[in-house]
Amino acid sequence: MKRFLVIVVCAVLFYFGCARVQVEAPKEPIKVDISMRLDIYQHVIQDIDAIENLVSGDPAKTGPGDDSSFLPLFVKSAYAQDELSQEVEQAALRRRERYNQITAWGAQGIIGENHRGLLEIRDRAKGGTAVQNVVQEENQDRMSIYGSIAEKNGITVQEVQSIYSQKLQEKVPGGTPIEVYNKTTGGYEWRVR
Repeated sequence: MKRFLVIVVCAVLFYFGCARVQVEAPKEPIKVDISMRLDIYQHVIQDIDAIENLVSGDPAKTGPGDDSSFLPLFVKSAYAQDELSQEVEQAALRRRERYNQITAWGAQGIIGENHRGLLEIRDRAKGGTAVQNVVQEENQDRMSIYGSIAEKNGITVQEVQSIYSQKLQEKVPGGTPIEVYNKTTGGYEWRVR
């Protein structure tokens, strides 16, 4: 009988001693914090705004930060590397020299802004070698700027192009062709702004 009792006690201990794993779905959805990525894009947008203000000739807003506050007079912004690199600044100044001509050609529909933040000739009949040369030089300077912003912020050039193209397309004059994404077809198409 002792033997039987020992076997029963061992069986009971074995039964209750084994760990049971019970898997249940969480009661609340899983949350992912993406604030760091948004912070990076915020710095990219600040860089883009600073460069485009330099290109368009708005000297009052050539750097990141809020100009409506007196705080920047006393406290330097926590954003590292406020100034543009020499390479980016030179490219922006060259773009500034071409700005009025590009804007005029855009309004006439000769050139347009594509979804990669680059210029494309849209009306080859009106565009000659001068247009081709300006478009090529502009695109080279833009790619230089995109590469610098990407390196500075630790993101890809394609991500910078995507953000930059939206900013450029928002400020083109009426009549300028822009390449936008069509959700229905799943591809890009040209429209006149």
